[in-house]
Amino acid sequence: MTDFAAIDFETANKERSSVCSVGIVIVRNGEITEKLYRLIRPCPNYYSYWNTQVHGLTFQDTACAPTFPEVWKEIDPIIAGLPLVAHNSPFDEGCLKAAFQAYNMEYPGYTFHCTCRASRRTFGKSLPNHQLQTVALKCGYDLSHHHHALCDAEACAQIAINIL
Repeated sequence: MTDFAAIDFETANKERSSVCSVGIVIVRNGEITEKLYRLIRPCPNYYSYWNTQVHGLTFQDTACAPTFPEVWKEIDPIIAGLPLVAHNSPFDEGCLKAAFQAYNMEYPGYTFHCTCRASRRTFGKSLPNHQLQTVALKCGYDLSHHHHALCDAEACAQIAINIL
């Protein structure tokens, strides 16, 4: 696969619709051509302690951020016609579908590919685990800011360039 959009969401709480940041990395002809990072006011708009511990974002960070529909209006034309790639795609696809549902938006049926599943097929037991940072390092990418949506999307893109 040479053309795709790698995507990563962070959530504010246990609800999948509570996306609070998104990272998008566009790959064309096997090269990263564009990166986009946006904070999002989550729905529902509260932060759990544990989610903040993972990614560091708080209510104050997104209090004035645009809502998901506003952010997606910017993203949609950028990813038009591209398959989406995520590490553990069921999570990110679930977040996307939940956000669409929370705002009564019609879900366009994006095609998702999973670099975690691809890693299991490609590397099998040669890796101690198939976590994003482990697979990224195997593919030559040092993920030093794990759980920052743009950094995770870029790591995912590098993995996909190497093994998808």
